[in-house]
Amino acid sequence: MTTSMDVFWSNVALETALMIALWIVSVVKRNASIVDPWWSIGFVLIGANTALQTGLTPGKSLLLAMTMTWGVRLWLHLLVRSIGKPEDVRYQAFRQKYGPGRYWWISFFQVFVLQGVLVVIISAPLQVVLGAPAPDDLTWWDALGAAVFVVGFGFEALGDWQLSAFRRNPDNKGRILDTGVWRFTRHPNYFGDALLWWGFWLCGVDLGTDGLLTVFAPALMTFLLIQVSGVRMLDRHLAATRPGYAEYMARTPGFVPGPRRTPAGRSPA
Repeated sequence: MTTSMDVFWSNVALETALMIALWIVSVVKRNASIVDPWWSIGFVLIGANTALQTGLTPGKSLLLAMTMTWGVRLWLHLLVRSIGKPEDVRYQAFRQKYGPGRYWWISFFQVFVLQGVLVVIISAPLQVVLGAPAPDDLTWWDALGAAVFVVGFGFEALGDWQLSAFRRNPDNKGRILDTGVWRFTRHPNYFGDALLWWGFWLCGVDLGTDGLLTVFAPALMTFLLIQVSGVRMLDRHLAATRPGYAEYMARTPGFVPGPRRTPAGRSPA
């Protein structure tokens, strides 16, 4: 009989195998940023493995479909965007800091092990819900979670699509995208990513304490997207390197969408 711990450790093994394989490729290609597109696939693997080992139910099928829709779209988007591009500047900076001659093994722990651990931790709502025993009928919590997911997924996917289209136009070189969803938040893709994770969590609220206690997962994802690898870091970089970005920051909400602000000292347009 398969136990919850059996499923958990098989998920750890899957994520470990994925990260080791990616690390080996990164050493050969001298490009640690190849890990970025595969971040979301780790969640898809864990979700699918958990559901297949414990059996599909209506509630699980809904959450698994949501997870795969998000994970595969983000994977394809980042994979296509990375084709022909050099290593991301973040990893280049680390490579210079630690020395090109030894970064190959430092990156294993700093990048691949760290991301693997984060995937296992943040996937807690997926593991709890997709590992729940039958019967697992659809409830209002599932409907609410799906609704929040749809809004978050829409912001993320639409934000990515609008930014890609904007960058493809050579006339926009050096300009700031401030139309579409980018008019209401400087980071619609990060906001959408955080929001859809709250949708995943809501799908587990009807499971009682086990589902509720996984609230740390969307909270951690939101924290990482704002404070660590997303909003704060990108804002600092763009404000220092992109003319006009500081003004864009002054008039546009940073994360949660909202109306445009009037910078201090200026009259409304």
